[in-house]
Amino acid sequence: MKAKVFSTVGKIASIASLAALPLLANATSHDASAQNYPDRAVRIVVPFAAGGATDLFGRLIASELTGMLKQQFIVENKPGGGGNIGSNQVAKSAADGYTLLFGAAGNIAINPALFSNMPYSPSKDLAPVALMGSSMNVLVVPSSLPVKSVQELIALEKAKPGELNYGSSGNGGTTHLSGELFNSTANTRIVHVPYQGSGPAMIDLLAARVQMMFDNLPSSMPHIQRGDLRALGVTGASRSALLPDVPTIAESGLPGFEATTWFGLFAPAGTPPAVIEKINVAVNQAMAKPEIIERLRKLGTDVATGTPESFAELVKRDTEKWAKVIKDANIVMN
Repeated sequence: MKAKVFSTVGKIASIASLAALPLLANATSHDASAQNYPDRAVRIVVPFAAGGATDLFGRLIASELTGMLKQQFIVENKPGGGGNIGSNQVAKSAADGYTLLFGAAGNIAINPALFSNMPYSPSKDLAPVALMGSSMNVLVVPSSLPVKSVQELIALEKAKPGELNYGSSGNGGTTHLSGELFNSTANTRIVHVPYQGSGPAMIDLLAARVQMMFDNLPSSMPHIQRGDLRALGVTGASRSALLPDVPTIAESGLPGFEATTWFGLFAPAGTPPAVIEKINVAVNQAMAKPEIIERLRKLGTDVATGTPESFAELVKRDTEKWAKVIKDANIVMN
């Protein structure tokens, strides 16, 4: 009887060993693919039009990866749907590391709550690969507005509830949602006025037809330096090197306020972890170059890197934050 028991155990062990062979072979093939990766051209989809800041950033990292990994990284612009068209294309691509997405906070963390007909799920269909940078906005007002701090702006709104307006580059972007986050955090009712781009919004801000705007730093800097606009606070977690004397909005009496946009690479979910790790290491090395840091700083972007896991945590945190802001403000885009 004992012999039979041992024989049965031996058979079970043999069966288990045979069952594990496909898993071992699969793991081995993944390791091999990572060692040889990339052995052909890699496509980086930028889901926005050519010529914008996101496109420039995408082309910068494509050039760096081409030199470091000895294969062509080719940028392909697929604009439309607030970034959803190009992002969806990558989400439905083969999970082999040869189709990547250059994503930003807008199309990854904001769109899921903003659009009622999302064609894909960023959290389920995409894997964060490498964070590259983040940029903040600056709260600016016309120099003619009699406020010199965030608290004075809040006091003015309390004295004239519903009479102040803020301009933005359009519905659903960070210049819009920063204002809604400000309203919910400061308990104000500053009215949103959307424009077709930041240019027209800036024209009306300079003419004091709107009283404030959360603008990106590079476009506001010339107006701040000339004295046409007054910077009250920046939306990052820390002060900007471009405006070191301007406090963050959080340290101006609204603790916890942070509204930044970030940029990074994503891959289709299921891409081998070893491939993701290889790209992540290369991106981190590229972002550490002094010339890259300086180039991005002139664009108003700070280098920000980390592991795929820390990037995933950032995406999750921002997705939850913006979902609450969008729900509270009842913002919906079809």
